[in-house]
Amino acid sequence: MKAGIIGLPLVGKSTLFKLLTGTASAASRPEARLGMARVPDPRVDALAAIFAPRKRTWATVEYVDVPGVGKGEGASLVDLPALRGVDLLVHVVRGFSSETVPHSEGSIDPARDAKMLELELVLADLGTVERRLERLDANIKKAQRGEDIAERELFRRLKETLEAERPLRELELTEDEHKRVRGYSLLSEKPLLLVANLGEDAVRDAASYLERCGLNELARRTRVGLCAVSAPIEAEMADLGSEDARAFREELGLAEPGLDRVIRTSYALLGLISFLTTVEDECRAWTVRQGTRALAAAGVIHSDIERGFIRAEVVAFADLVAAG
Repeated sequence: MKAGIIGLPLVGKSTLFKLLTGTASAASRPEARLGMARVPDPRVDALAAIFAPRKRTWATVEYVDVPGVGKGEGASLVDLPALRGVDLLVHVVRGFSSETVPHSEGSIDPARDAKMLELELVLADLGTVERRLERLDANIKKAQRGEDIAERELFRRLKETLEAERPLRELELTEDEHKRVRGYSLLSEKPLLLVANLGEDAVRDAASYLERCGLNELARRTRVGLCAVSAPIEAEMADLGSEDARAFREELGLAEPGLDRVIRTSYALLGLISFLTTVEDECRAWTVRQGTRALAAAGVIHSDIERGFIRAEVVAFADLVAAG
């Protein structure tokens, strides 16, 4: 599962990618870059403290730094083909001012920027849907197949939604309809995480800023998440020891690193959860889809465990830690 990081020029998306993944991001390179981020999970450390395994392994999220390609009027704001293979869109919007780094649109307006790029995704999907409808119409003229007729009705609904400039993630679809649509990798159907890259003053009271700038309203929509970070502050903390970084966060009134929130929210929007195992060699977080049953989760570890699965004994994690 991949999360694609997108945004207008000079919003800090490549900086965020580097901070999340520890991967050097060369802005001059036009191709997409890949990197892995560890999913914060205090349960791993808690179990390791009890069982003292030789190593700890966390779940991960794969991020893609998707380059912008457009210059000039009518050009694309993002490399749309590079987005087809991702499962989550992480849209970085700019909430900081800088005299030396002017905003590409001339002013700071995170909600405007979010809507601008969303509209481009909607229009790209509209083109895909219209082309598919043309093909379906041609097929139905040749042979009245029930499958084609049902798909045409579905794609007409998609077209109506897109023509109203609404993303497809807001359209309620059945599981079967989701399966039909999935193969077309429609961009506005993917879940969306808005990441507001703020200055130091705004990040001290991020909740108030997100409400004032209109991002909270956008985040109330279906399958949309919202996080606030300050990339310069996160970069500064990355160079500090853990105790100094904690003291710095407390001074700013930040409960946790902003990067941790971005990763955890990405993981949740991807529909993923973790379960843990611990043996002498390793304490490990395993990734499964939300709603996965214990039997299928056992198969993630090894198919033999799934085949030989008999039962699971359940204990609340807090009780386990308390008992030591």
